[in-house]
Amino acid sequence: MRDVSFIESINPHRGCMRLLDGIIYEDIPTGELIAFKDIGDDEFWVPGHIPGRPIFPGVLMIEAAAQLASYMCLQKLVDQDFMGFAGVDSVKFRGQVRPGDRLHILIKETEFRRRRCVCKSQGLVDGNLVFEAIITGMPM
Repeated sequence: MRDVSFIESINPHRGCMRLLDGIIYEDIPTGELIAFKDIGDDEFWVPGHIPGRPIFPGVLMIEAAAQLASYMCLQKLVDQDFMGFAGVDSVKFRGQVRPGDRLHILIKETEFRRRRCVCKSQGLVDGNLVFEAIITGMPM
């Protein structure tokens, strides 16, 4: 398992924008990884999204998947130190994520080139699919 300090040694995200709490499986050569984000009731978005019924924003689910893809790509591109978010396709939200949930993020690399990395991603809570998307990143 990779902890926050190791993740931060690869990815530049800090504070409330670091959306990975741990990586529980990684196979960098094949581009298959599983990470998690524990959703707290003290996060910056809780009071406003949606008052009385907080729901983890979909855009942050996609950002978490992009951070996991970035982590994977940066380990393959050792001469790079930042992967930019270049696109997201085929997004579907299928469930809600709430404070107290552990969101598991899965990615599978489908294309890897020096200037572009594409990954399929999924998010699960308690084994239920809550989102899926195709993430594209590029070194910057």
